[in-house]
Amino acid sequence: MHATRLVPAYVALGSNLDDPRTQVRRAIDALGTLPATRCVLRSSLYRSPPFGPVDQPEFVNAVAGLLTELEPAPMLAALKDLESRLGRARPAVRWGPRRIDLDLLVHGATRIDTEGLRLPHPGIAERAFVLVPLAEISPDLEVPGVGRVRTLLARVAAEGVERLVA
Repeated sequence: MHATRLVPAYVALGSNLDDPRTQVRRAIDALGTLPATRCVLRSSLYRSPPFGPVDQPEFVNAVAGLLTELEPAPMLAALKDLESRLGRARPAVRWGPRRIDLDLLVHGATRIDTEGLRLPHPGIAERAFVLVPLAEISPDLEVPGVGRVRTLLARVAAEGVERLVA
């Protein structure tokens, strides 16, 4: 019998187009359809101001916790494929508006820094719209080489990140 190794992975989700709450909920549900992957944790939805220089609507964000057999590169490829299936078009402007955005934040204890994949996700320690929902579902998570989620959250200004009522 072959034993499988399940690795915890965390994915940030965000949308600010085409009914963002619905887009994020659909994406969370779809994470469970990824190969060799189970969605085991999901945060509440949060409203947050847009990140970056582009004038655009507020975002709805969430974080999901997964258990997966996928290695980091195939996991990222599966997330990008899922974005496409959910109707994401690449924004014309960096950090521009989008129907859905899925970012692989953490994949076990993996640390990678290549052109196509960086883990943990760069900027995780400065982004309240990621840390607030991540702290809701996994406050004691140790982000490899960065620190514990609850400690990281205590260092950022979380004003403007507001939990949405169901």
